[in-house]
Amino acid sequence: MIEQKHYSELAIKQIPLTEDSLRNSMKSEPVKERSVVNHEIDQAAPKIVLATLNARYFHTSFGLRYLYANLSELQQFCEIKEFIIQTRAIDIVEQILAEKPDIVGFGVYIWNIVETTDVVSLLKVIAPEIKIVLGGPEVSYETEQQAIVASADYVLTGPADLSFYQLCKDIINNMPPDKKVLNSKPVELKELASPYQYYTDEDLQQRLLYVEASRGCPFKCEFCLSSLDKNSVPFEIELFLEQMEVLYQRGARNFKFIDRTFNLNINTTMRIMQFFLDRMTDDLYLHFEVVPDHLPRKLKELLAQFPDGSLQFEIGIQTFNIEVQKNISRKQNNAKSKENLLWLRDNTSAHIHADLIFGLPGETFETFKDSFNQLYHCRPHEIQMGILKRLKGSPIIRHTEAFDLRFNPLPPFNILSTDRVSFATMQRINRFARYWDMIGNSGRFKYALPHILSDEPFDNFMAITEWIFNKTGQIHKISLKKQFELISQAVEALYPEKHQLVIKKIAEDYEAAKLKSLFSSLNLYAVSQVKAVSKNKALKRQQQHMS
Repeated sequence: MIEQKHYSELAIKQIPLTEDSLRNSMKSEPVKERSVVNHEIDQAAPKIVLATLNARYFHTSFGLRYLYANLSELQQFCEIKEFIIQTRAIDIVEQILAEKPDIVGFGVYIWNIVETTDVVSLLKVIAPEIKIVLGGPEVSYETEQQAIVASADYVLTGPADLSFYQLCKDIINNMPPDKKVLNSKPVELKELASPYQYYTDEDLQQRLLYVEASRGCPFKCEFCLSSLDKNSVPFEIELFLEQMEVLYQRGARNFKFIDRTFNLNINTTMRIMQFFLDRMTDDLYLHFEVVPDHLPRKLKELLAQFPDGSLQFEIGIQTFNIEVQKNISRKQNNAKSKENLLWLRDNTSAHIHADLIFGLPGETFETFKDSFNQLYHCRPHEIQMGILKRLKGSPIIRHTEAFDLRFNPLPPFNILSTDRVSFATMQRINRFARYWDMIGNSGRFKYALPHILSDEPFDNFMAITEWIFNKTGQIHKISLKKQFELISQAVEALYPEKHQLVIKKIAEDYEAAKLKSLFSSLNLYAVSQVKAVSKNKALKRQQQHMS
């Protein structure tokens, strides 16, 4: 699914290898540092910093490495600086300024737009002489209206791998463009240098590596930016596998393929899967996004050979409702998709992560419930419940008036209500999604949950969700021990006939969790007078100040 990842649109579109650049990169030693400086060059030479804010340290910026790979003679004056969104803006600015840059390029995404805006605003106040360049999907559409653009000097929309290099040259040569927003031209894949050698040793050992065997998507699902692509273009398979071999020999073991449709070309898929199967180790991990209704027999036979812990499949279902699928131009064989999900679960050790989206045009509470129930009975390990987001540039906005789509004006631009889903209902689903991720997707309640949900998983979990929220008022920061207690209490209150069996299953889950406290110390029965407890906590806090 495109949305959070999923968020899997990269800041500057990744461009594949050329034959010459790959051959040259394979002859060179692996790059061990991100900063490449030639101290024999004139000290007045410009300094370029490529920066982005990742969601977590575990992630790496593929897009920035593509920009760095294609800076040609300017590469020696450039450094990549990666931060995480939890770092204070002022601390990020301090680290960027320590490099004494003349140009700073930022990769801007839906998940870091707020934090990056703060960084850019501060940077312009403290060092207004620095030229700030923005790129990425979040600033490539509706560009002029955005606050971050007002603080920047230039914005490059679209695939900026070559246009960033040209812009830097123009700035350095005192020939800057006469406009702020610059539209990057389409790039031929053969023109681009490879980014893979610019993963550092630290990246290979501690972080997730993004790779791609194809670019683009032939499908037109309107909630996704990939629907703007005309088709899917594969990389030259031999060159790609040679580059994967270089990474593998350097010690890379975590590979996340960002292909929108990894199993579109089955022959290519088979080649890649066989490549990794031949090099299988206990710590090799591969993540793919696959089309659910396209798993031919020969691919199934190959997938069944992979050992536990080596494969994760992200499978976008989004909805099983045929009318909603038509509304968003999504083509999907629902029967074949469910058949393949069940086959993967029963015949492979792959971890199955399936996606649903709530809030699509024409979707109702009842139709979404039906999709959730159908997907639950296909037994994926995780059901990722996404809330529809208005990704800038995505065609979903064509339904705004017809379905009265109302989106949050602030990031992450989530849907607030539609003509068929009220704001109050949307909030209920938001809480359901949060609790499901905490309880259902965590794997911590695999023994108890099936007995709680039974044949009506959506309704039963919604009841659990509302009971817990009414008691705690919280959807975050609930300790694992407290989760065990709340689930048991909710079952006692809602389904007393199941409670004793569920307690036994919760005990198995608790033992598997290996928490320090004893199971016998848990309060497994519903407690009344929640308000009195809250009042006592407030009184205790007051007494601490008075003593």
